Amino acid sequence: MTLGQGDAERERAVEAALRVLGLDDRTRLLAGQDMWSLPALPAVGLGSLVMSDGPIGVRGRRWSADDPSVALPSPTALAAAWDPELARRAGRLLAQEAHRKGVHVLLAPTVNLHRSPLGGRHFEAYSEDPLLTGAIGTGYVLGVQDGGVGVTVKHFVGNEAETERFTVDNRIAPRPLRELYLAPFEAIVKGARPWGVMAAYNAVNGVTMTEHAELIGGVLRGEWGFDGVVVSDWLAARSTAGAIRGGLDLAMPGPHTVYGEALAAAVRAGEVPEELVADAVRRVLRLAARAGLLAGAPAAVAQADRPAPIDGDALAREIAGRGCVLLRNAVRGDAPVLPLEAAALHGGIALIGAGAREPRILGGGSAQVFPGHVVSLLDAMRDALPAGTPLAYAPGADPVEELPAAAGGFALRAVARAADGRELGAEALPSGQVQWFGEMPPGVDYDDLHTVELHGIFTPATGGEHRFGTRGTGGFTLTVAGRTLYDGPQYDQDPDPFEAFFGKPTQRGTVHLAAGEPVPVSLLHLPPKDVELPIRAVGFSLLHGEPERDDEELLAEAVAAARAADTAVVVVGTTERVESEGFDRRDLRLPGRQDELVARVAAANPRTVVVVNSGAPVELPWREQVAAVLVCWFPGQEGGAALADVLLGAVEPGGRLPTTWPVALADAPVTEVAPREGVLPYDEGVRIGYRAWQRPGTPAPAYPFGHGLGYTTWAYEELIALPGSGPEELASVTVRVRNAGPRAGREVVQLYLAGAGADTGTGQVLAGFASVTAGPGEVAEAVIPLPCRVASTWDDSAGAWRLPPGPYRVSAGPLSVHIA
Repeated sequence: MTLGQGDAERERAVEAALRVLGLDDRTRLLAGQDMWSLPALPAVGLGSLVMSDGPIGVRGRRWSADDPSVALPSPTALAAAWDPELARRAGRLLAQEAHRKGVHVLLAPTVNLHRSPLGGRHFEAYSEDPLLTGAIGTGYVLGVQDGGVGVTVKHFVGNEAETERFTVDNRIAPRPLRELYLAPFEAIVKGARPWGVMAAYNAVNGVTMTEHAELIGGVLRGEWGFDGVVVSDWLAARSTAGAIRGGLDLAMPGPHTVYGEALAAAVRAGEVPEELVADAVRRVLRLAARAGLLAGAPAAVAQADRPAPIDGDALAREIAGRGCVLLRNAVRGDAPVLPLEAAALHGGIALIGAGAREPRILGGGSAQVFPGHVVSLLDAMRDALPAGTPLAYAPGADPVEELPAAAGGFALRAVARAADGRELGAEALPSGQVQWFGEMPPGVDYDDLHTVELHGIFTPATGGEHRFGTRGTGGFTLTVAGRTLYDGPQYDQDPDPFEAFFGKPTQRGTVHLAAGEPVPVSLLHLPPKDVELPIRAVGFSLLHGEPERDDEELLAEAVAAARAADTAVVVVGTTERVESEGFDRRDLRLPGRQDELVARVAAANPRTVVVVNSGAPVELPWREQVAAVLVCWFPGQEGGAALADVLLGAVEPGGRLPTTWPVALADAPVTEVAPREGVLPYDEGVRIGYRAWQRPGTPAPAYPFGHGLGYTTWAYEELIALPGSGPEELASVTVRVRNAGPRAGREVVQLYLAGAGADTGTGQVLAGFASVTAGPGEVAEAVIPLPCRVASTWDDSAGAWRLPPGPYRVSAGPLSVHIA
């Protein structure tokens, strides 16, 4: 690799610092100093490097709402836009947020594949296809690093499910490992030169990934030329000698890890060559130098060279609209139902579903951030509709089957106290959720902490039997309006340590409250200091549920509202207990009675539009009964505004499916995500997603990969394939399309390749894509390079890529099936 002037200066500074550092400082650096940062080493002019979760927003050092974050739509929504440049703009915004919060490295992006629709964390990943995943991930990484902030591309590799993720051994044959699961990482390493990669919890073919010398040293660094840092997923490093020999540079979180004092002792005992420690430290110093934290080394991006400031709210709204996928848009009367013509809605709109008023904007787990505001669809439609347009709201069927954290109507404060009752520190809370990880509130030392009391005032909006509960690990005393509802311990057994720590939501009792009358609430928590926890943290929740209403009454109310309106818009979706980090899904059904709600509303109003808010496929048994189906993928803080834009036609739904949606779970090609005796074989080989749906006799999916309707139509008029411009390019393909519809629009031209001369076992695969825009009647051309790699297969026996002799069939169209 040829070094530029800045690279050369940084390397000189790195080597100079490395010569000064002794073994103890070196190993201390590799262990981290706390939950999110590395120690400063003033002797060599090294500042403290701070990391933060950042797939959709930058949380910062504290898991707190004190410093709000922009919350972008989910990564799946970003991938659904099929636009690497949009992903790059998202990355630049997140770099801007990182600088504002003092963060140098984002723990993102997630580029594992949607192997099975049951994967509980798929909302945080991009797609079932490696090429699309690699392209969006490359754009994201380029954008973040354009702003002078690092990334850790994760989770390297094979972390496609959450069940037993800390211990599972995923058995993946060489060909699918190379063609599917490693491919996005390779594309990003070669196309964006990321500063970091995160090693996964799981093992691959018998070797845990934090110790996998073959994949980290041999493939990632050796074959691809990666020169950045490999950091463990949090708590993933298990063996001092195994990790350093396997190529792991940072074992997080610090300071009590397998590195630090343990690594120094292993070197002195002759168990680990000191050269391996030096190599790891060199890479960490290089990362710090790129971030501008090493004396004598210019930052990779000077402050004056950072991208221009970006309006976070505006970009969040744009991504949400661009990522919306219109699955169905039936004609009612003489036109499709969407977009809604506001001026013609004399009977108004019935907006139905709890998610229309209280939206779920992001997935659960480490991706969580706290936005300064959230726009609901109900509020956005009130603002967007012409004055006088009737807009009725009915909650319908509530999808939440467990008590959520206390929210509306609560004014809460968390107070930390020592054993003698002294107040150590306090903070106001936007909800009933306390999450102190790594960095405690000002004045609070974890060693001195004895109790945390969450207390305040609750003013009910409605009267009746309000439900209260707890979530967490340790002792709890819950008091509402002077009544003690619970006083005792709560401990939950779960193989995932994070799930065990957070605990399961548990209802503790009910209190009859009058609407509008404030009452005191208190939840006193005794953290379990007698139990060995993997991290120093405090996490628990005060839960609350409104008085329960009769399900039949709610359904009847929704049906009546739909019947009285011109159009019914029903919002359905999953919950945090269905899609989240730490566990996989059991089925693809919408929780609660949401399917019944849609069916009843559709029977009452033929102009029923369903908005599906999930991060991964769900079954839609009513899809042929409704007029339109729109998917919004956990759309971020501006999701309501973006949905109103799309529904009312101000913005065209620009998304295309990044993942196939089956009719039912039984039709999915991969439904096994739970290991047996610790092993999960990837027996399907390369047949995942749309590749598997091409097998003869396979039931057709509900909606194929790449599918998505807009508000216009496109005619594919010509495809021209010319020889490639170099040895790495098989061909250059030009596709001419014409906007045959009534309004301007955007089309995602998808190029698929099938090898007629060799049995690749995959059918046609996505070979490239490009977006075009055109007005009514206008023609646009997409020029798409066809790299040799997309036509190549991994030869297990030769241990190398092989390009079959052909001939090849190239097809272009708007989706992955029925392309001519």
